Amino acid sequence: MKALSKSILGAMLVLAFTLKAQESTVPNTDPNAPDIKFESEVVDYGIIPYESDGMREFKFKNTGKSPLTITNVQGECGCTATTIDAKPGWPQEPILPGKTGTIKVKYDTKRVGRFEKNITVTSNAKYPVLKLKIKGEVKAKE
Repeated sequence: MKALSKSILGAMLVLAFTLKAQESTVPNTDPNAPDIKFESEVVDYGIIPYESDGMREFKFKNTGKSPLTITNVQGECGCTATTIDAKPGWPQEPILPGKTGTIKVKYDTKRVGRFEKNITVTSNAKYPVLKLKIKGEVKAKE
């Protein structure tokens, strides 16, 4: 009986995660929905010195027909900060159609070597979850 209960619980968890994953990839079908268009979805730091300025920006425009609200921006690990000076690195107010904004990210440049990290942006846009990327290489400390 316990094995059956564990199997049912496991199946329910798998189903819940599957539904959550599908939820984020389904586009908003509202023709008036906001839409976010980035100048570039990849920021290449190039080769940078150890302990250099790790701050970069992703510039975007609301190309939709209603206000865009960014609800969260999350780096994939602790080396990529999206909260700068204890404040979110993205606009907290809605971005009106045709207006622009920036998302700030900061990479920890005390980590030597090549890096490639994803940043997940969640909003009320046509595609509610988008992935941005930062990449580059931090030179060894001199």
